[in-house]
Amino acid sequence: MADGTATMRGCAPPRPATAPPRTLGELIDAIRHCTCQEDASVADMMGEIGDRSFAPAVLLPALLLVSPLSGIPGTPTIGAIIVLTIALQWLRGRRHLWLPRFVMDRSIPARRLTQALDFLERPARWIDKCTRHRLDFMVQPPMRTVTIVLICLLALTWPPLEFVPMVTSVSAFAVALLALGQMARDGVVVLAGYLFVGASTWGVMMMATAAQAAM
Repeated sequence: MADGTATMRGCAPPRPATAPPRTLGELIDAIRHCTCQEDASVADMMGEIGDRSFAPAVLLPALLLVSPLSGIPGTPTIGAIIVLTIALQWLRGRRHLWLPRFVMDRSIPARRLTQALDFLERPARWIDKCTRHRLDFMVQPPMRTVTIVLICLLALTWPPLEFVPMVTSVSAFAVALLALGQMARDGVVVLAGYLFVGASTWGVMMMATAAQAAM
């Protein structure tokens, strides 16, 4: 590493491929293994998650877009491509996820990735204490299918809104809630994601109405 910052939390041995992350803490710990090199590629991060872990693979880019990484030009667009590609395969019932090579080859400095993971660490540990198996119908078909479609619709807004401050992070937070609920099989978290989307949409409509009235 150029400055050693990315290794401040240490580089643990990779997790077994048979143990996909089931909590936010496990996901963050898995991605920390990618900070042992100068740059962390999408391929490295997907390798830590596993090619059968659809919910964690959607959750990861959403989480990173909630962090300061969302300010890097192009990151929301790449995040949208990743989420849409994985979510569409999830809808089709594929057993193994796939991403195009030009996406897998994209990378970010390990130092920036470490800063993002540090930013997410404390709230992630707190959220993990609150999640458990609840409201199973929210994480099973047909509601799971509805949730994945909503994730796709939200991700579609990221590229055109990339240069509008905070908007991408707000939408990514909604996707993170929906994906986390699926990963942890916690229907309450999924329901919170729906409520957040509804509240955000209402807020945008109210602001648009107020702006129109002021003209």
